[in-house]
Amino acid sequence: MKTTALLTTSIEGYPKKSGKVRDIYDMGNELLIIATDRISAFDVVMPNGIPDKGRVLTQISLFWFEKLKDMTPNHLISANIADLPAAAQSEEIEGRFMLCRKAKVVPIECVVRGYLAGSGWKEYSKSRTVCGAPLPRGLKQGSKLAEPIFTPSTKADVGHDENISFEQMSQTVGADLAGQMRDKSLAVYTAAAEYAATRSIIIADTKFEWGLDETGRLILIDEVLTPDSSRFWPADDYKPGKDQPSFDKQFVRDYLDEIEFDRTPPGPILPAQIVQQTRQKYIEAFTMLTGKPFPWE
Repeated sequence: MKTTALLTTSIEGYPKKSGKVRDIYDMGNELLIIATDRISAFDVVMPNGIPDKGRVLTQISLFWFEKLKDMTPNHLISANIADLPAAAQSEEIEGRFMLCRKAKVVPIECVVRGYLAGSGWKEYSKSRTVCGAPLPRGLKQGSKLAEPIFTPSTKADVGHDENISFEQMSQTVGADLAGQMRDKSLAVYTAAAEYAATRSIIIADTKFEWGLDETGRLILIDEVLTPDSSRFWPADDYKPGKDQPSFDKQFVRDYLDEIEFDRTPPGPILPAQIVQQTRQKYIEAFTMLTGKPFPWE
């Protein structure tokens, strides 16, 4: 039973920014993105992490970048530790980093929904719309949509992202770029969902981030199609009309609801059983998706 989680990193001589999960180092012409084992729920980072979670997220992203490379360019340069400066080479970051080209981030979360879940289901229940788009009557929680829908949102540095219309997105980034981002997001989601279905995983929804490289070309950035950026459901257990089991931090959310956590920092220390169950769920997502054993098990 693995109990050590990597909560922070330090590389001397390189400026660092930290998000909820990732530590990002400016290496000059490139960015070094390291996925720690930090875990957040309800926008609160918990004091203890999930061992190897960062490795799972990184390895799943690497898997998709390789599989989807003919559909869209991406920001990955290398995941080989020998390609890093000597100061950055350490065993603790093995398997959890990506050396990436810099890009101008387009400040929109590109959300694609293939099923009715989460905030989409809540909105549909009230108004029969999702992000303002009307949907047919009679759909249930977890229903598959007739076709995937694109529902962009703002990318908030602090607090929650806010759903916006495609028209609002076009006004923010320009109609041409908005159209490219929508079409690519829908195409990538569709290809990924079709593949995942062959591995008995439903990708109910996901969010993509896009950037512009030095030539102005649109490239896929950040993590892609992981259990942190998507809803992964086991196809064998799928039944519309209820909450679906998922390959993510559901154990953590359920525990926090059970203890009536008020969703404001600081978060409580997660019990060992919740940590181990969550770790196994992430690893299960990796092995089912790739058909390979998790190298750090």
